[in-house]
Amino acid sequence: MGRAAVVEDLLRRNAPQVLGALVRRYGHFDAAEDAVQEALLAAADQWPTAGVPDNPRGWLIKVASRRLTDALRSEEARRAREERVAALTPRDAFTAPPPGVDRAPREDDTLTLLFLCCHPDLTPPAQIALTLRAVGGLTTAEIARAYLVPETTMAQRISRAKQKVRGVRFGRPESWQNRLPAVLHTLYLIFNEGYTATSGAVLQRRELAGEAIRLTRTVHRLLPDDGEVAGLLALMLLTDARRAARTGPHGELVPLDEQDRDRWDKAAIEEGVALVTRALSRGGAGPYQVRAAIAAVHDESPSAEATDWQEILGLYEVLVRLVPGPVERLNRTVAVAMVDGPEAGLAELDLLEPQLGHRLDAVRGHLLERAGAYEQARRAYESAAAATLSLPEQRYLQGRAARLRS
Repeated sequence: MGRAAVVEDLLRRNAPQVLGALVRRYGHFDAAEDAVQEALLAAADQWPTAGVPDNPRGWLIKVASRRLTDALRSEEARRAREERVAALTPRDAFTAPPPGVDRAPREDDTLTLLFLCCHPDLTPPAQIALTLRAVGGLTTAEIARAYLVPETTMAQRISRAKQKVRGVRFGRPESWQNRLPAVLHTLYLIFNEGYTATSGAVLQRRELAGEAIRLTRTVHRLLPDDGEVAGLLALMLLTDARRAARTGPHGELVPLDEQDRDRWDKAAIEEGVALVTRALSRGGAGPYQVRAAIAAVHDESPSAEATDWQEILGLYEVLVRLVPGPVERLNRTVAVAMVDGPEAGLAELDLLEPQLGHRLDAVRGHLLERAGAYEQARRAYESAAAATLSLPEQRYLQGRAARLRS
């Protein structure tokens, strides 16, 4: 990895924690985010030539703090703000901490920022969008694609969310429970974007998936008896366990039924299965626990042919009753096809919403191919390839179409 790539990776990993530190210290979410962006730009300009400092996070906090206090001083209520900042600022606020001090903070600023972004004054969509932007580091376009809405709509949603949390005191909320569903859904979306990127030249953005797992582990340590927290962590581990086998030597997509299962992470599978088994034993299974149970059936199958699709279909029947969303129904349709044949799956497919985009055409192509309708399958694959913004997915779908064409 070149120096520029190392710098980019450091900035991506440190940005949410630097923002969390500034907001905890000063408040002013919007102004703090602007200051962090300026510090990141300064680092991107200086570090590739001057070298990465011993404590990158401390350097970023120092520079962003200076930018923020400069901005605060220029406001109309300059004197009052200076007094407030002076009262809140620790004596070492403008000095980079010594090596090691800021690498293991007593309280995870990223996690606390996560719960701030899920403030109850925000609507659930706004909570998730703001958290994906501030904590997950996703672009507005990536978030918009995850929600299947126009980019301009998502930009307005994030802007309004920032305005609402402006001036909110930073700290652990009195009660975690009312913010937990939005927090878990946000972590789920961050993980999904990391595991299968919605756009770009690579299939996986490992830093996002890893950060989602890290944050979910932290939430699980705080709430060890919450079944849905355990279920989400199990789902992430069981899914991420297949990461090494999902791409070929040139980054090409390898579908689940063609993966080399010897390359799956057995330790992650074992941990995920144990987590979901304990969670389900308490009763009252929620959506993340059911999704994790489905992932566990796949991961514990010795081969694709040995997969217990009847059990998976039964679990999807439970899931669509809990979450009757289009993606859940599409996945259930695949299970129907595996149990009752491709024709049954195609009949179910006709009842689904067209908003699923390329996913709908990709599944249709797969089922048509299994049913022997090769020309229709080719057209479905080509339609799906034209609609996806992920280059690995596009190449995979084009390859399936080309094979049928020949």
